[in-house]
Amino acid sequence: MDKTDDRFGFLDELQSRLLALLQQTPAADLQKNLKALLNQQFAKMDLVTRDEFDTQMQVLARTREKLEALERRLAQMESAASSPPSSNSPS
Repeated sequence: MDKTDDRFGFLDELQSRLLALLQQTPAADLQKNLKALLNQQFAKMDLVTRDEFDTQMQVLARTREKLEALERRLAQMESAASSPPSSNSPS
């Protein structure tokens, strides 16, 4: 076995022992209570996930593009309606 494997094995074992020890102390209860309190406060806020935010940003960008295209089209139609028709009839 490699020295690196020994170190990682030792660190993994140390971590699992520390976690087991912490779960037997009041720190575990404190962690659970804090997590519950934070979840409760976050639930009261009007938060969205990053995925929902990104999706809405894409929808907004597409809507903005369509609006700009419609505004250009309307401006063209208004300018065509306000310009006098060219007369090609002979006098």
